[in-house]
Amino acid sequence: MAITAAMVKELREMTGAGMMDCKKALNETNGDMDEAVEYLRKNGQAKAEKKAGRIAAEGLCTVAMDGDRTAAVVEVNSETDFVAKNETFREFVDAVAKQALGSGTDDMDAFMAQKWILDEGKTVQEALTEKIAVIGENLKIRRFEKVTAENGCVVSYIHGGGRIAVIVEAETSVANDEVKTAMSNIAMQIAALYPKYVSRDEVSADYIEHEKEILRAQIMNDPKESQKPEKVINGMIEGRVSKELKEICLVDQVYVKAEDGKQTVGQYLAQVSKNVGADVAVKRFVRFETGEGLEKKQEDFAAEVAAQMNA
Repeated sequence: MAITAAMVKELREMTGAGMMDCKKALNETNGDMDEAVEYLRKNGQAKAEKKAGRIAAEGLCTVAMDGDRTAAVVEVNSETDFVAKNETFREFVDAVAKQALGSGTDDMDAFMAQKWILDEGKTVQEALTEKIAVIGENLKIRRFEKVTAENGCVVSYIHGGGRIAVIVEAETSVANDEVKTAMSNIAMQIAALYPKYVSRDEVSADYIEHEKEILRAQIMNDPKESQKPEKVINGMIEGRVSKELKEICLVDQVYVKAEDGKQTVGQYLAQVSKNVGADVAVKRFVRFETGEGLEKKQEDFAAEVAAQMNA
C-alpha cells in the first residue's frame, strides 16, 4: 500500500512520534493506522492515548446546573479562538448547555431535532445554522452529557474561561457545604490531572493485559533490560502498570492540595468523610476539554511532510 504524506501526518499527530518513525511504522503495517500506533508504542516511540489528549480545535465547554442534583456539560466548537471569545458565541454556548440540562435524550441527532429553548419555532439545528450565518464561521455542537445525582450532589468547575469543564457526582447522605467544597477541589484535580477512571475497580482486565503486552515489548526491544531474568522483567512490568494506574485513577492520584505532597485523593475523601460523619465518595465524573481529539488546521504541515519524505 502506498504511504501518503497525509497518513504520516495523521499518525504523527496521533502519537507524537517522529516523522520518519511514523513512515516506517506505516510501511511495516501496510498502512494500517491502528497497527502502526501499536508498532510505535511497542518500540517506545509513542505514548498511549496521546490523540485523546491532543487539543486541536477552538470553542468552549460550559456547564448548566439545576440546583445541586443535576448538571449538563457541553462542548461547542468554532473555527477560531477569536470567535470563542465573542460574547454572542458564549451566550449561544450557555443556551446549548441549558438545552442539554432540560433534554431527555443522550443522542446527538435527537438533541439537534428538539425545539430550541429560546425559540420553539425552530429546532436546535436551525438555531445553530442561524448562528453560523450571524457569526460567519462554521460552528458545531460536538457533545453533551447530563448527570443526575441519585444519592448526593453534583458540582461543576470551569477552567480557563471554558477550555475545560468538569462535573463531579458525589455519593453521600450528607451534601453540606464541606462536601461540596471537597467536590469542587476534586473537580479542579480532575481538570488539572485528567484521570480516566475513579478507581482501579473501573479498569478492565483487558486494558491491564494490553498495557502489560506493550510494556513487555518495550523491554524486549531494550538491549540491556531484555537480558534480565524473567522474574525481574515481570516485576518491572507490574511496577510500571501500578505507576500508570496511580496516574489514571482519581482516588490513587496525589491530591493537588495535599500539604505534605503525599496524601492521595482517596485519603482526602476519607478525611472529609470523617469530618462530616458520613461516607463521601466520587461516584462518577465527566471532563470535557475544548478540541480534545480534534485536529486544528495546519495548512503548510502536509506540504512540509511531503517535502521531507521525498527528500
